[in-house]
Amino acid sequence: MSKVVCFGEVLWDVFPTHKKIGGAPLNVASRLSSFNQEVVMISAVGDDKPGEKLIEYLVENNVNTEHIQTKKEYQTGKVKVMLNEKGSASYDIKYPRAWDKIRFTEGARNAVKSADAFVFGSLVARDETSRDTLYQLIELAKYKIFDLNLRPPYYTTDVLIHLMEKANFIKFNDDELFEVCKEMGSKYNSLEQNLKFIAEKTNTKHICVTKGSHGAVLLHGGNLYYNSGFLIKVVDTVGAGDSFLGSLISQLLNEVKPQEAIDFACAIGALVAKSEGANPKILQTEIEAFINPK
Repeated sequence: MSKVVCFGEVLWDVFPTHKKIGGAPLNVASRLSSFNQEVVMISAVGDDKPGEKLIEYLVENNVNTEHIQTKKEYQTGKVKVMLNEKGSASYDIKYPRAWDKIRFTEGARNAVKSADAFVFGSLVARDETSRDTLYQLIELAKYKIFDLNLRPPYYTTDVLIHLMEKANFIKFNDDELFEVCKEMGSKYNSLEQNLKFIAEKTNTKHICVTKGSHGAVLLHGGNLYYNSGFLIKVVDTVGAGDSFLGSLISQLLNEVKPQEAIDFACAIGALVAKSEGANPKILQTEIEAFINPK
């Protein structure tokens, strides 16, 4: 078992007909905990019922909530989710919300210093308060995992480059990789060339790029590892990349071989995409049957 701290947004994904608990760092934390990792969440909620429900959910899923702050002057996070005919999501992210105002504390400092890995995204850096806290915590972390989550207009290239340069591991989707590389002056057209461009520019040895239904590619230990994806009927894509990342981190922390790790993570991402919401329960027997059907 490893100790992982996840930092950033906790919120409610509001669909046209229902709402689900979400937020990329929360989704990663929930999936890591399902694989028996010790997980701590650093975030903030409002002094309201949605905030209480979020904390109850995390406690029920064995995520440490000691460092989730309560903000009387800000509401708990909410995102309006729109799905197209293929189940792909777009988002209207309400601002400002409690998770935009995460303050640096000694407790958070100690949690990050004692952790094996620190997971954070780009969306939490949209507000100066949470961004400053992130910048302080990053300096304390042993192993820093950066999950890009490009949500216009809530990012700048300068902040992305700063966070990439601090990271030991970066996760993109393919659209994000091409967009960021273009902004950084890449002339390359292939995914692999741009992946290596980022690795060299940011001095990052571990990078993963997801490719939707076409799987993912992982740069690890100087080698590239591929999974070509799984055939599924997509219900919605919300949280699939987050569960992929949580699964991949868990596998790599457990010292599983990189090829086995990316195959497993792609399977989890696919199982989430064929289910409703960001954090469906997935049984080990279901995973095994999906990867190796009889």
